[in-house]
Amino acid sequence: MPVRSAVQAMSIPWAMQMRAVSIEDPARLVQTLTGAILGCGGWVLSRGANDSGAVSMLFEFERQACMEIYSILIGAGLELSQNGHISFTEFCRCTRIHQHECGTEIASVDLEIQTFPVELAQGAHICHLS
Repeated sequence: MPVRSAVQAMSIPWAMQMRAVSIEDPARLVQTLTGAILGCGGWVLSRGANDSGAVSMLFEFERQACMEIYSILIGAGLELSQNGHISFTEFCRCTRIHQHECGTEIASVDLEIQTFPVELAQGAHICHLS
């Protein structure tokens, strides 16, 4: 790889797209996640919820905080898709192994969450996402 291309690749943050479901109230979920992300030193670039219960968040954080970010997503009641769990687990493992070289690099997460009323969630287990 030419030196210029290597430098350009290094400046691009890790970017992940993840999907999840939750039985939390959308407005409360946005508030909880925003506070938790900021508490871990992250930045919330955009956030919102629509009338159908879909929540979207775009946020960034230093890679060294990946375990804390992963923990707050689960702690906030999100059920990540299987691909989301696998991607985030690999990301955390890679970060831990290369902590000294990449700990301060910026990671970006584009998170889409579908929320369901508690009544619907109690009637069916909602764990199957692609």
